[in-house]
Amino acid sequence: MSQDSVVSQDGAPYGRTPASALPPCHVPGPDGPWEEVQERIERTGRAVVHTTWGQWLTAALLDPALRTLLGRDWPRYRQHPAPAGRLILAVSRTVLKHTAAQVLQVPPGRLDLAYLPGGRPVLRGLGADLQVSLAHTDELIVVGVSRVGPLGVDAEPAGRRISLPALCEHVCTAEEARLLEALPEQERTRTFLRLWTLKEAYAKALGHGMRRRFTAIGFEWDTAGRARLAGDTAGRWAFATHLVDGRYLVSEAYRHDEAEAEAETEAETGAETGTGDEGHHRGRAHHRAAAPPQPQGPRAPFAQDAPDRPPVVPPQGLQPQRPRASFVQDAPDAPDGPAVVPPQGPPAPVVKDAPDAPDAPSGVRASYGGRVLDFSQRRGGPPR
Repeated sequence: MSQDSVVSQDGAPYGRTPASALPPCHVPGPDGPWEEVQERIERTGRAVVHTTWGQWLTAALLDPALRTLLGRDWPRYRQHPAPAGRLILAVSRTVLKHTAAQVLQVPPGRLDLAYLPGGRPVLRGLGADLQVSLAHTDELIVVGVSRVGPLGVDAEPAGRRISLPALCEHVCTAEEARLLEALPEQERTRTFLRLWTLKEAYAKALGHGMRRRFTAIGFEWDTAGRARLAGDTAGRWAFATHLVDGRYLVSEAYRHDEAEAEAETEAETGAETGTGDEGHHRGRAHHRAAAPPQPQGPRAPFAQDAPDRPPVVPPQGLQPQRPRASFVQDAPDAPDGPAVVPPQGPPAPVVKDAPDAPDAPSGVRASYGGRVLDFSQRRGGPPR
């Protein structure tokens, strides 16, 4: 397998290059240029951006809104033990949010970035339907965004020195290991790195991260040298590997259905498929259904209303006033009902709806509205 079977010299995958597998866009700073990214989103629903953390470092650290931009990553940024790690964390999240903001046409500080248990970054609230993926190695930062389905990106230095026999046991299937053994030694490492980044990108697209066993993921190569997932006879997943800046391998993995594949073909030939995102991705709704109204429980009655009279609701903004009770000794015909005890405060009358309550000394019991009021525990007797 020659070097051309991995990537071409211009960074595009070898063989026919679909519109969605063009080389990543280079964006050297927050001010862009972003036109190419927006054009790819309009054509294919996906885009991959690459840059270096050094190019974004000054703009990121001097941004007075850095704390707002980092959001929930701010404590992690402040507590990171390594200075270089702090800078890479700040810049990589800044690049990701600026890229997503260009797609969504909103200020980057309004986006809320969170992480799934496997470490996959996700946008919450605004932009939650936009898939994002992040990778960085050495100086390189790569961000992938997709409106049309799962997407994953990964990167490694093309000249990285590795212990191939040890890593093969954890990364390659038996068929892939046999393929590597048949290659010349100088091509073996590059092909292995391509396999490794492809599997990382695929695992990220699935949201599995490092929890996915790479030996359970197999790749094959078509006659043009392009990678395809073993057993994916429907071609639901597409893959590409690019040589970026002449020294980094960047792999992307994304899933599409037949309608999207047709839209990509039409985009490549310049055919009109409609206006806006609806034309490129027919049958996909990029909005959320309105939440159904929440059922409301029964209104809690004010005080303990007698069953034979309507509830008393005080006017809004005014404190309820209890009518003055006329004290009688007993009310033997008071209806049954639960006892209501005031939750706190000074000793208060306990309302007892007990029709058969025994007699009590005058001034201790009284009734109001068909209820018995018991003042036997009140110091000094009933209120005057």
